[in-house]
Amino acid sequence: MAITDWPEDERPREKLLARGPQALTDAELLALFLRVGTRGQSAVDLARNLLARFGTLCRLCNASADEFAAVPGVGLAKYAQLQAVMELARRALAERLGEGALFDSPTVVRDWLQLHLSHLPHETFCILLLDARHCLIEAVDLFRGTLTQTSVYPREVVKLALGRNAAAVILAHNHPSGVAEPSHADELLTHDLRDALALIDIQVLDHFVVPAHGEPLSFAERGLL
Repeated sequence: MAITDWPEDERPREKLLARGPQALTDAELLALFLRVGTRGQSAVDLARNLLARFGTLCRLCNASADEFAAVPGVGLAKYAQLQAVMELARRALAERLGEGALFDSPTVVRDWLQLHLSHLPHETFCILLLDARHCLIEAVDLFRGTLTQTSVYPREVVKLALGRNAAAVILAHNHPSGVAEPSHADELLTHDLRDALALIDIQVLDHFVVPAHGEPLSFAERGLL
């Protein structure tokens, strides 16, 4: 049955306009993005098939072009549209990061880090440079590759923080494997960076581990700082 044949209060678009986007299921929101289905299935049916194929909305949004286009009923044009939506979300969150003290909006920090890092196939070390009021100066992807004490150089972190006149920093890196738990090497690195930055009176407020799927883990909340 086509969506136009559904009762009006059950159609995704009308439901969103009447009750807000939070009232829609993942499949209904995705159906609004897809706009049309395929022969024999509505946009909602196609959305459900996509979610079933990838398992979660996060995996779907982070799928490669080939993985996405392999699903009957969608193609590279829809993949490009989805990536544009994801990038708009990243940029909107980045604007919010610059609006006030980051520790006043921990959810925004987590959401931005998740959108910025969780989809990457390689490990990336990111540093958020903050002023004395803990407002964002700049977010910098500083190192790429497997993170060890030898690949993330404290002197480069110190140099960057001094160059931007930062008073505090938030560190973050992703785990493409999907495991959120910090490794022993992650803990050693965090302590080395904390101690190096303390020598120049710059505070490490937190270090987040961002898994491929799921919530970023906070070192501060774990008592690891």
